[in-house]
Amino acid sequence: MSSDAPTPPVSRQILEILEALIFASDEPLSLRQLQDLLDYLGEADRPKSLNQDVIQSAIEFLNREYDAQGRAFRINRIAGGFQFSTKPEFGIWLGRLVRERSKRKLSVSALESLAVIAYKQPVTKPELEAIRGVNADYVLRTLMERNLVTIVGRAATPGRPLLYGTTREFLKHFGLNDLSDLPKPREIDELMAEAEYEVEKRMLKELEEKREAEEGGDGETGLQLVTGDE
Repeated sequence: MSSDAPTPPVSRQILEILEALIFASDEPLSLRQLQDLLDYLGEADRPKSLNQDVIQSAIEFLNREYDAQGRAFRINRIAGGFQFSTKPEFGIWLGRLVRERSKRKLSVSALESLAVIAYKQPVTKPELEAIRGVNADYVLRTLMERNLVTIVGRAATPGRPLLYGTTREFLKHFGLNDLSDLPKPREIDELMAEAEYEVEKRMLKELEEKREAEEGGDGETGLQLVTGDE
């Protein structure tokens, strides 16, 4: 940084921490949340004047740096918080990316998460992760890009986590008139049991055919051995 460059309102360390927090968060972070997180800094690293106004000035400083460096992204205020987003002029390219991704089939993981959301909605990301036992960041982003899932509000619990639900596109995608058309849990159990029965029946049939083929081969070999001895 040149000598005549503007002086940042906070240290470079705090700028980098703010940048990392906002970049890593899957939800917009408010000034209050950022201030609470920065409270974990030790007294030697945390200036006494680090209030919400200073944090906002630091975010504005970061944006000026991004503009000066010609970056394609910046930190924007979204839903009462701050989140990284790309500049509007790159929207056409992101639209092409979304269309390309939408051509891909849903993975098993995405289908499992979509089923949980469909039956449990509205559901938070922590609830979804607790049910499936895995991180849901990527799969939620994928389902939202496909317009199968959307944010429907915030839960009345500490932290006010986002609530997710299915969309009209979800109904169209699966040929449903409304959510009442979803198979009942009992019907799903019956279908799964029937599918397992069919798999077991097919496996038994394949094993039987294999055994018969092996026995037939042994019989032919025995006949040749007897003929040879004679």
